[in-house]
Amino acid sequence: MSIHEEDVVGKAYDARLMRRLLTYLHPYRPQVAFALGAILAHSLLELVPPYLTKVVIDNFIPAGDLSGLGLVAVVFLLTLCGSFVFEYLQTSTMQTIGQRIMFDLRMQIHGRLNRLDLRFYDRNPVGRLMTRITTDVDALNELFTAGVVPVFGDVFTLVGIMAVLVWMDWRLAVVAFSVLPLIVLITQWFRTNVRESYRTVRIWIARINAFLQERITGMSTVHLFRREARDFAAFDEINRQHRDANLRSIFFYAVFYPAIELVSALASALIIWVGGGWVIQDTLTLGSLVAFLLYAQRFFRPISDMSEKFNVLQAAMASSERIFTLLDTPVQIASPPRPVRHTGPGAIAFEHVTFAYLEGEPVLRDVSFRLEPGERVAFVGATGAGKTTIVNLLLRFYDVQEGRITIDGVDIRDMNLAALRGMFGLVLQDVHLFSGTIAGNVRLGNASITDEAVRAAIEAVHANVFVDRLPAGLATPVAERGATLSVGQKQLLSFARALAFDRPVLILDEATSSVDTETELLIRDALKVIMARRTTLAIAHRLSTIQGMDRILVLHKGQLRESGTHQALLAARGIYHRLYRLQFQTEPPRPALVENRAASSA
Repeated sequence: MSIHEEDVVGKAYDARLMRRLLTYLHPYRPQVAFALGAILAHSLLELVPPYLTKVVIDNFIPAGDLSGLGLVAVVFLLTLCGSFVFEYLQTSTMQTIGQRIMFDLRMQIHGRLNRLDLRFYDRNPVGRLMTRITTDVDALNELFTAGVVPVFGDVFTLVGIMAVLVWMDWRLAVVAFSVLPLIVLITQWFRTNVRESYRTVRIWIARINAFLQERITGMSTVHLFRREARDFAAFDEINRQHRDANLRSIFFYAVFYPAIELVSALASALIIWVGGGWVIQDTLTLGSLVAFLLYAQRFFRPISDMSEKFNVLQAAMASSERIFTLLDTPVQIASPPRPVRHTGPGAIAFEHVTFAYLEGEPVLRDVSFRLEPGERVAFVGATGAGKTTIVNLLLRFYDVQEGRITIDGVDIRDMNLAALRGMFGLVLQDVHLFSGTIAGNVRLGNASITDEAVRAAIEAVHANVFVDRLPAGLATPVAERGATLSVGQKQLLSFARALAFDRPVLILDEATSSVDTETELLIRDALKVIMARRTTLAIAHRLSTIQGMDRILVLHKGQLRESGTHQALLAARGIYHRLYRLQFQTEPPRPALVENRAASSA
């Protein structure tokens, strides 16, 4: 996760962001209105008990009116019950709304992540994106459930208490309000320091997440190079800093709330001192004095609540800015408004293609070639020559900067993206398996691929040799990233996946680099069956595995330098010949995955 991004706190309140956040409440306007009404009703009922106390002390107790006392007791009880009901209604309603907004936001973020191109993922670590859809969305949930609507209740309670105090006795109200400058000073001190403390805690949380993500993902390397003690010490330091930052924030909370209570007690003392004298002088009733004390105690509670909501708002502003930055990231690679369908057998052509992952550093330079339907073509070259880039551009994971790629004469940028990628079956060197079952990883959620088709694909690539030995066969659970399977087993499953989807074009990107010679022999026959009626692009470092291809294209420093059959390229004594000699000086010949068609027909 990027640390510097978490260092930016942003504004405590941003009207633009708040307006956009409030749009998520629009689908739930009736529920919000209901919750707001319940909050206001609850706040109104909160004003009743102190006044009932005044009535009892001033009217019914001196008169000995038991029936009046009974009536007030009933009203008091009904007020408490009503307050409970309205608070329950507003709490449950806002919590429900918050959960629905969280659901909507996460679906929106997930949808955006699914549409963004690979270039976006090249520059955004997974940990950062996970934080957006989890921690940041949780912060917004707290804003909706405990901030943006409930704050109206605090404001209404404050205004209501102030109005009642002024109505009862404006002189004593002035005495009660005399402590407000202290409240302002304490609250400002709290907000300033807590904001800085919150910033520091966020920084160290980001560093903890980044450290753990990197170390847990690379745990095998940690064990191999015996870095456990060093990593433990590093994490101990990061964790200690996070703990200390939290302890500093605890200090501010520990000071703030007792300080508010102290000011509340000071206000009560002033009311008792001044109001008590007026009661003795018969210029104020005892009931009014008691009611003032009760109202004063309730007056400072919303102030504390609103200061706490400031932190909720602070977190929400920071989280919303990061979420909206993600949601506003433009989708660079998408289907055109009016896609064009290619009509033909599926001839693929690269026409003067130039491409660079980083500006000014081209990986491919003016590359042109054509693949006829059913043709078997291999790409070879040194590491970094641009072989895998050919595949990335053909599948439109990236778009070319110059030139174009066509299928039957149609630029792939003019085609429907799903239809384009639906033409290709892909077998990669680094196989990614999902949590689920063996069959689920072959089918990948495609309901049209039956269990029989999955079994047939498994058997065709000889993966049944190990699948049948598993406890539950095709229903055997697969751990995260296929951790319970060997690299070779995962690669066999990727072959089965490509066969099960039955695409017209097969791409093999170092597809046999992780299997042993025996397994390679097993899948050789299967590959001949798979490639018999498909256009095949094979990327290989081991030249012995692609000698039987119809054509071999040699890439060197991003340029297409040679093209021809294995024998023709050897006879030319160029780059391919040099690569071949270098390779066979260090490793024995391996069986070719594809035999010459002439030999096969013979």
